Formats: sequence, structure tokens, C-alpha cells
Amino acid sequence: MVAVRLHDERRGQVMTATRGFARTERVADSDIRFKRRGTGDTALVFVHGFLDDQYVWDAVIDAMAVPGFEYVQLDLAGSGDRTASTGPFDLNRFAHDVSAVVEALDKPVVLAAQSMGTLVAELVAADHAENTRGLVLLSPVPLAGAGLPAGDVQQFRSMGGQAELQRAVRRQLSVSLPEAELDRLVVVGTRIPAEVVRDLVKCWNEGDPRGREASWYRGPVLVGRGAEDGFVTDEMVTAHVLPRFEWPESFAVQEAGHWAHVEAPATVAAHIEAFLTTLPQEAPESSDPPEKADSGWRGAFAGKTPEDFAAAFAEDIVLEASVLAIPVKGRDQVKATMTQASRIYESLEFVREATAGTRTYLEWEATAFGGLQIFGVTVLTKGADGRINHVAIHHRPLGAALRFSVEMRERLHGTVDPSHFHTVD
Repeated sequence: MVAVRLHDERRGQVMTATRGFARTERVADSDIRFKRRGTGDTALVFVHGFLDDQYVWDAVIDAMAVPGFEYVQLDLAGSGDRTASTGPFDLNRFAHDVSAVVEALDKPVVLAAQSMGTLVAELVAADHAENTRGLVLLSPVPLAGAGLPAGDVQQFRSMGGQAELQRAVRRQLSVSLPEAELDRLVVVGTRIPAEVVRDLVKCWNEGDPRGREASWYRGPVLVGRGAEDGFVTDEMVTAHVLPRFEWPESFAVQEAGHWAHVEAPATVAAHIEAFLTTLPQEAPESSDPPEKADSGWRGAFAGKTPEDFAAAFAEDIVLEASVLAIPVKGRDQVKATMTQASRIYESLEFVREATAGTRTYLEWEATAFGGLQIFGVTVLTKGADGRINHVAIHHRPLGAALRFSVEMRERLHGTVDPSHFHTVD
């Protein structure tokens, strides 16, 4: 935990249109300053993203009117009013600084963040689970990192001090960013030293190892994105963000891109307000790593018999997969298909698991055909009786999936109609 003392900078007060006085306070013996607006028993703490500053959230805060909350903003080290900060500029440093503010507030918090800031907010929520009532992730980069290849990431690494390049990237990734705010953000971004920009890119591109498993934060989560965001895509959120949380809610803002909180602040504010009204009075009890759910799926693969799969399946189960041309339906057909599939694999390891409602997401790595590597994600959906009634299996690479399908077609000849499988001419 971070030991802090507050230093109230009353001369830093400013008047805002809808929140009265904004009080600027400082974490003692540091350059961490944070702005507080309004009063309430719970603090809504806002964390900005890559090349932005705390003021990027102003329009969202001005549009909110939820009783019982105060609004808190801060600049991450190296950004905004903290460009003179010394390093390191990494996720642990940023999480430490936001944690210092959370502890200084000494009240329950909801963390709201955008883009790179979502990685920071999740780490803070996990470390302060007992005090975090909710987590809002807007345009979230996966905690494991965006994983862009070196060639693609170089453009972002070279943005330090380059006003026109920053302007071009912001235009490319937004839809309705107001011209005045675009101008302001370009000024804010170009003030960040070039070496800091490179460190920030490393933060969001490489991420944190904890992002490779289910989130340590188990409380309520709201995930949103601009519907036309070309960087944080729907596929990225669906595959790499939502499955890591137990009970995520999600939304998309139409006619908005990566900076939806600037492009459509009233809409984003409305979604956050609705989320706040549903929060429980107490935060989750623990931030310990979640145990893996017993889906029955692992045991079936270990046993490799029809009986093992039958025990987990509903009578009307439907199987969809990359290796299937059309779905297989019904318990008998699906268990026969899965039994043969389990026998083709020479090895299979489930490396990550997450649950959201009735769905379980399993990421796996396997070998077949003399050591050929196959990777995939399986989505299991359970019915009211606890049995699996829908399975969707996504295989990669494509060549391995097609070879697998041909092998399945041969092994299941006379049991499952060949039309269910792909053919290779």
C-alpha cells in the first residue's frame, strides 16, 4: 500500500459550469496532483489515455449528474502537467500513482479509463479490490497488450514532438472529434518528450503478464468503444477484453471512433451514469487470482470417450467450428465428433479461461499430425440445467484447420454426414 499525506492547494481552485469549485490537491512528497469536483461518498476517478491529459474527460464529467459521487482527475507521469516528471514510465509506475490518489481519497472508488489508461485502471482495481466498486473501460487496449508487430508500432513510437503526425493519427482513428479539441490534444501530445512517448507505446503494446489470464478484479465492469474505432475493434474487445471479466456489460457509441468520450461525451456519460446506478454497495471481497471453473470440458478431453462428452452435453447441443462446413447438432452426433477430435490431438493444453454469465471462454494450444501446432478458442454456453447446449470452436492457422477437417471427415465416415466437413481439392 502507498502511504500518502494530502497537501491542499487552495490557490489552485477554479470555478466550473456545473460542479462548483474544483479543488486541486497533491500527494505529499510527490508531483502527483489531482483535481476533485463535487461531493459524494464515492469517488469516480478518471484515467486518461495515450498522449492525452486529465482534461480530456471534462465534457463527460460536465454531462453527468449522479448524486453521491465526486469526480477526480489526474495526469499520468510524463503527460499533461507532469511532462517534467522523471521515469520510469511504465504500467507499474502509473498504477502506483493512481493508487496513491485512491488511497488519499480514503473512500470507495469507481475507476473510469480510456485506451492505454484502461490497463492502468485494471491493475489498480485488482490491487484495491476491497475499495473498488466498479470499473469502466472505454476503447480498452487488452491488458496483455495490443501486440502490434514492429513495423506497425514504429509509427506510434515516432510520434514524439511530431504535431502533424499526431494530428493525422487522431483524424484517422476518430469520426467526429471537434476541431478545437483536436487542436488542443495535438498541443498536449507534442509536449510529451519523445523518449516518454516511446515508453508509453511499449506500455500499451506489450501490456502486463496478468492480462494473459482471467482478470484479478471480479467486480462489475462496463466496457465501451466507438463503433467506428479502427484501432480497438469489436473483434479485439470480444476476443481479448470481455472474456477476462466475470460479469462485463458492453456498449458501442455510434458515429464515434477511438475518443468516444470527446466525440460523444453526453452518450458516454449516459452509459456511465446507468452503470453507476446498478453498482452494489460493497466491493468484491478478494482480488486473489480466480480459480478455473469446472466446465466438464477438460475432463471430457482427458477421457477421450463418448461417455465423457455425453455427461457434459445437453440433448439439443449445437457444435460450430472452423473445421466444420455446417454445424453438427444433437448430443449423439456432437459427442461422436468431439471424441474423434480429441483423439487427433497429440497434446492439448488449456492456457486461459474466463467466464461471463452462461459462457465460458477457453484458450488452448495443441499439436497434431506429428507436431503441427494448432491454436484456438472454445466458447461454451450452458443452459439452465448446467449442461453445455452450444459450442463454438475457433481454430488457427487455416491450413491446420482444413487438414483437421479432412481427417475428421475420414474418421467419422458412416457416423456423421460428410457434408459437415471441408474438402481439399
